[in-house]
This record gives sequence, structure tokens and C-alpha cells, in this order.
Amino acid sequence: MRQKLGAVLVGFVALAVLAGLSLFVVDQRQNAIVFRLGEIVDIKTESGLYFKLPIVDNVRYFDTRILTLDTPEPERFITSEKKNVLVDLFVKWRIVDVRQYYISVGGDEMRAQTRLSQTINSSLRDEFGNRTVHDVVSGERNKIMDLMRERANEDASKIGVQVLDVRLRRVDLPQEVSESVYRRMEAERKRVANELRSTGSAESEKIRADADRQREVIIAEAYSEAQRIKGEGDAKASAIYARAYEQNPEFFSYYRSLEAYRASLRSRSDMLVLDPSSEFFKYLKNPGRPTR
Repeated sequence: MRQKLGAVLVGFVALAVLAGLSLFVVDQRQNAIVFRLGEIVDIKTESGLYFKLPIVDNVRYFDTRILTLDTPEPERFITSEKKNVLVDLFVKWRIVDVRQYYISVGGDEMRAQTRLSQTINSSLRDEFGNRTVHDVVSGERNKIMDLMRERANEDASKIGVQVLDVRLRRVDLPQEVSESVYRRMEAERKRVANELRSTGSAESEKIRADADRQREVIIAEAYSEAQRIKGEGDAKASAIYARAYEQNPEFFSYYRSLEAYRASLRSRSDMLVLDPSSEFFKYLKNPGRPTR
């Protein structure tokens, strides 16, 4: 009985080992290649549980998620102006044809990244060589990235890879070039600032001169208007005086004499040296009765 139980247990263990050697799981993030004696016999692109021949077959897995190729150091390129620029970039790619990927680069991710890096660097040298510093820094930067993605994807399809995006993360000038460019930019900005200052000074002088001219014109017109109004007032006053004189000349003469007394004898310290028989004192001599 014990011998039979032991045999059953051995059988179960053998079946479990055989099942473990015969079954394999493909994750949804992976593709798998089944090899039989070193040759590809099947490609598994769907996730699930699969069978293989024990010992004879072996399985190799490949990650189909989006991968990143990031340059460790900025690459140096030359523009059409014969100026060096430093470019820091990254590439997003993934495996789309696992069979072609294995045949082309042996399933080695480093070899695939080297192939992509060489393709992109070659294309960038061509594009930068036909453009100025301004174009590669800002003017046509998006256009360059689109061209790089298309060319890199065209070459990557030969090794079973799809290039999703190529991004120029930073485009800088080398230190020695940056200092020269900054000095030239500073000189240009100073020239523009001086030109604006001189233009502003000329405009301010023109505005001041125009304002002074307008002020003189306004003052002259105001003085002219004031003299005209004053003349009209004097004429009206003279007419009123004339009419008053015509109505009662004696009273008018008496009133004017009182005005003269008030103006002349305003203060006690005022002194007049006149002949007592002067016409000026005729109303003071007879204050109660006007003389004719």
C-alpha cells in the first residue's frame, strides 16, 4: 500500500514538473518568441497561457512598452553658419515586430538604441548643416523634430521598431560661442537703446517747442482779448460819464471833486502845496452851496 501511495506521489510530482516545463505565460506588456533547437517556431503577441515542448523548446520575452533613448551627453553639431551647437535630445520607441527585431539586432536593446542613435545623429547633422543658429534654436525647431521622427521611424521599421517621438530637449551654444553671441546681442541692444533715447529726446524737444509756441499764442490771444474787453469797458464807462455829465454837469463836477479829495487826502500824513485860491479847493470853501 505504501509503495502504491509513493508511486502515486512520484507520478503527481512528475506531472507537475512536466506541466511546469510545458507551460509558459505571456504578459500583456510582452511578446514572446518560441525557439525549438535554436530556431524560431512561433511568435506569441497576445497575453495568455501557452504550451511548449519540454527541454526541446525555450521561450524568450521582449518588452513591448514604450522605451526611452536618452543621450547621456549633449551632441555637438555644426550649423550652416559654421557655428557649433550642443543638442540634448531623447527618443521614444517600442518594438512592433518582434521577429524582425530579433533577426536584425538579436533582440539586444543596446544594439537597437545604437542603431537609432546613429540614424538620428546622421539626420541631425544634415538638417543642422542647412540651417542657421536661429532656425535650430527657435525658428524651425518643431519642423526639425518632425523630420527626425519620420526619418528615424523609416529606418527603425527595418529592425522591427517604431519611433514614436524625437524631442530636442535643449539646444545650446558652446561657452565660447555663447559669450561672443551675448556680447554682440548686448552691443546691439545698447545701439537700439541709444537710438531710442536720441529719438525720444528729439521728440521731447519738438513737443516742448510746440507747447511753448502754443503758450505764447494763447497768452497773446488772451492779452489781445483782454485789451479789447478793457477798451470796450473804458468806452462804455466814458459814455456813462458823458451821459451823467450831460444830465447835471455841476453835480458831476462835485462828485469828481469828492473822488479827487478822497484820493489825495487818504492819509493824515499826506501834504499838498497849493494856492488857497486854486480851483481844487472851490468845494471846500463853500461846502454848503455849490458854485457855478
